[in-house]
Amino acid sequence: ERVRATYVEEITDEQLIESAITGMLTSLDPHSSYLNAKSFKDMQVQTRGKFGGLGIEVTMENGLVRVVSPIDDTPAFRSGVKAGDLISHLDGKAVQGLTLSQAVELMRGKVGTDIKLTIQRVGTEPFEVNITRAVIPIRTVRSRTEGDIGYVRISSFSAPTGTGLKRAMKKINLELGDKMKGLVLDLRNNPGGLLDQAIAVSDAFMDQGEIVSTRTRDKQDHQRFNARKGDLSNGKPIVVLVNGGSASASEIVAGALQDHKRAIVLGTKSFGKGSVQTIIPLGNNGAMRLTTALYYTPSGRSIQKVGIQPDIVVDQARIESVDSRGLRRREADLRGALNNGNGRDEKSKDPSNNPASTVKSQSSDQAEQNRRQDFQLQRALDLLRGVSFFNKNGDR
Repeated sequence: ERVRATYVEEITDEQLIESAITGMLTSLDPHSSYLNAKSFKDMQVQTRGKFGGLGIEVTMENGLVRVVSPIDDTPAFRSGVKAGDLISHLDGKAVQGLTLSQAVELMRGKVGTDIKLTIQRVGTEPFEVNITRAVIPIRTVRSRTEGDIGYVRISSFSAPTGTGLKRAMKKINLELGDKMKGLVLDLRNNPGGLLDQAIAVSDAFMDQGEIVSTRTRDKQDHQRFNARKGDLSNGKPIVVLVNGGSASASEIVAGALQDHKRAIVLGTKSFGKGSVQTIIPLGNNGAMRLTTALYYTPSGRSIQKVGIQPDIVVDQARIESVDSRGLRRREADLRGALNNGNGRDEKSKDPSNNPASTVKSQSSDQAEQNRRQDFQLQRALDLLRGVSFFNKNGDR
């Protein structure tokens, strides 16, 4: 009553009540919040298929907006926004003092309009990025083949993810058939999403066993989710790629496959969000996002604030080839070297001794190098080919 009567500007009861609810929920943990009617509608659209905005998943950290990860092929992704960036200003106005919902509301807007983000990134001075808002389609699953290895990237877990994964695996299996040596499941910079889709993705590569359990304050409400028979990869070796932008549902999948020894997890430690949020509608007044449980991997691990530790730690790095042709000497270059007894001059067969071949090789190598700049992915492919090689020799 005192605020309503004497605050410097007139304020409505609705504003006061919403602010009180927001304060109560955001004080609990970083993921509990109040969604007004518009925010609730936006959230429903986002999990169903598409939304308008920049294309970044965010959280709050010390009063600033922290980028958990940019969504593939969105304005933010194309503008160079990276996981771990801190957003300090929106259109020149500080985000300090805003709630996460308020900051997200400012970043969303009419398609085609611009917004200026001031970004703080480790190792650089703060800089500004202008981004044009667009309709953000949620195409969460992309796939291709890397030689004889399948590659599937899941950028987030929304309603179409499980179906998209089945389509991707069907396409890979048709293309590679029995030649398939393994699968790379790329969950890097995947901020998570729907729990049921994380379960569906894990189940797609497991024949049996627990996938994840959720534990609430009341033991009677604990839940366990188990895999059903059927492995879309037909038992082939799997490498799961994770990094600091892999959160929540991504960590459920990585943890389940890691605990069951179904996959090797490679990359860097994941984000560490091990809590479950329940959306509780409040009639026409929006909804409440409330943290109601923690999830645990099959071995009983809680990754809350800890994350998934990869089996093989590989930092992202730049791949550069070293040209040693000018310095290289071999046996065949030595004066008086003995012939090999096969009646062939191996030196003449070395492509590096043929100038035309060398030019062609350099050209093709450069194209290949440009295509393969992902160091972590290359290590995953090497690992799968090594596993396939030893498995094949072990069968003899």
